[in-house]
Amino acid sequence: MPTAEIHIAVIDDETGIRKALSRLLRSAGYQITTFGSATEFLASISNSSHFHCLLLDMQMPGLSGLELHTQLVRSALNIPIIYLTGHADIPTSIKAMQLGASDFLMKPTDEHVLLGAIDQAIGQDRRAKSAIQ
Repeated sequence: MPTAEIHIAVIDDETGIRKALSRLLRSAGYQITTFGSATEFLASISNSSHFHCLLLDMQMPGLSGLELHTQLVRSALNIPIIYLTGHADIPTSIKAMQLGASDFLMKPTDEHVLLGAIDQAIGQDRRAKSAIQ
């Protein structure tokens, strides 16, 4: 699938982070939609919405990244999630990985590392879905 067909959601409460990630990912050819909170993201989900990957901040007002991830797992919405956070500890990162996170990156992260994590997450998701079919 060409990158232009891959739709990524960026969920972060910091406007500057959303703008920077949006610019980077658009320059790499991805379709991007940004959300300022987990609640805003949840309100936007419909049957017509399809994201191939989520870039998710850990600590946000309202629902945290882990709380959103837990809700998505309970709803059986299997979207690859890459955490991008400036605040993390080992128990939190372990919980994220136990929920099925594709990767866990600290802010700021190198753009090549981030793009590689996205490629890997989307590739793993494709392989898993094709194995089921």
